[in-house]
Amino acid sequence: MFFVIFLVSVAAGIGGAILGLGGGIIIVPALTLLLNLPIRFAIGASIVAVIAGSSGAAAAYLRDRMTNLRIGLALEVMTTTGALTGAFVAGYVSPHWLYLIFGLLLGYSAVALLGRLKLELPGEVPYDPLAARLRFSGDYYDQALGQRVDYMATGVIPGAVMMYLAGIFSGLLGIGSGLFKVMAMDVAMRLPMKVSTSTSNFMVGVTAAASASVYFARGDIPAPIAAPVALGVLGGAWFGTNIMGHLRNTTIRKLFIPILVVVAVSMIAKAIRSP
Repeated sequence: MFFVIFLVSVAAGIGGAILGLGGGIIIVPALTLLLNLPIRFAIGASIVAVIAGSSGAAAAYLRDRMTNLRIGLALEVMTTTGALTGAFVAGYVSPHWLYLIFGLLLGYSAVALLGRLKLELPGEVPYDPLAARLRFSGDYYDQALGQRVDYMATGVIPGAVMMYLAGIFSGLLGIGSGLFKVMAMDVAMRLPMKVSTSTSNFMVGVTAAASASVYFARGDIPAPIAAPVALGVLGGAWFGTNIMGHLRNTTIRKLFIPILVVVAVSMIAKAIRSP
């Protein structure tokens, strides 16, 4: 079982590093469906995967200046606030409507991303005084394009609202918010896709680290599962960062959209099944 978990974790690390989703979207279904592990152990392993993947990719992305720490830390405040709100109102909202709304929002976002499918770089973006004041800008060297890319964020308020919603749904449904984080930065704030996924990768690691102690204290992260997950995701994240640097932004978007559609459909299906 150790070797199987390790291989699954390598795949999760590669996918998480490239798409900025943390790897939990692969770890949880793989451990529960393929290995029949209890869901609480799978979720605990997902926390380990997110922390390991984020840590493994962070150094490379920071070195290459793809992760924008200023934007990531500022938006993480909104996500955390939303998560607290979601946890507070969790007992007052029907899961049926939550799954339905979340699924529809993800479906709408997939359509929005389809409209940007062939857009390699944002180009000229509308001037946002708040983005300029917060210095939400940066640059990085794009290996796929062979040029240095300068970018400036826009749509800070819509992006912050999406981050807040991401936190609410994460707190209410117990799901990762990496999908919403990437979409907020790519669609609303018009950042290059590589900046969006690498910054999201950093952010989901911060979120997971904040909750890891609770899972450890409950015994939901047993060592025989945590060890191969951590080793596999770290190795996968190293490969993923090297792969991502040579991918075009349009290619990353093409990889991201199918996952978005699958999660949207699964959320709507849960809404239909739930009372």
